[in-house]
Amino acid sequence: MVKIVWFLKRAEHLTQQEFEDWWLERHVPVARVAPGLRRYVVNLPGRDDLAGKPAGDCEWDGVAEQWFDDDDALNAAYSRPVASDVRADTLAHVSRLERLIVRELEIDLPADA
Repeated sequence: MVKIVWFLKRAEHLTQQEFEDWWLERHVPVARVAPGLRRYVVNLPGRDDLAGKPAGDCEWDGVAEQWFDDDDALNAAYSRPVASDVRADTLAHVSRLERLIVRELEIDLPADA
C-alpha cells in the first residue's frame, strides 16, 4: 500500500470556509474517482482548545490522505489526462502545497489503554 499525505494552505483570497467548500464540493468529487484510489480522507481544522496545542498557529489549512495499492496505481492515477486539470484547479485555490509519500506503521496499544 502506498499512502500520500497532502498538506494544503489556502489561497489568500479565500476564507477558511470558502476553502473548505471548494475542497469538499468541487475538488473531492473529481479526486475521489481517481483509478486505483482505495481510500481518501480530508482532514480540516477543528477545535484548538485541547491540550497539546502548539504555541503558534498551524501553517496548514487542511491535510488529505490518499491510499493506493502500489506505485503503479498511484502513477496511473496521476498520469491520467484529467490530473493536470485537477492540479491546476488545486493550485488556483492554494498558496502552498506539499506532498509526502509515507509508510503507515500502525502501533499496537497496550491492552489497558
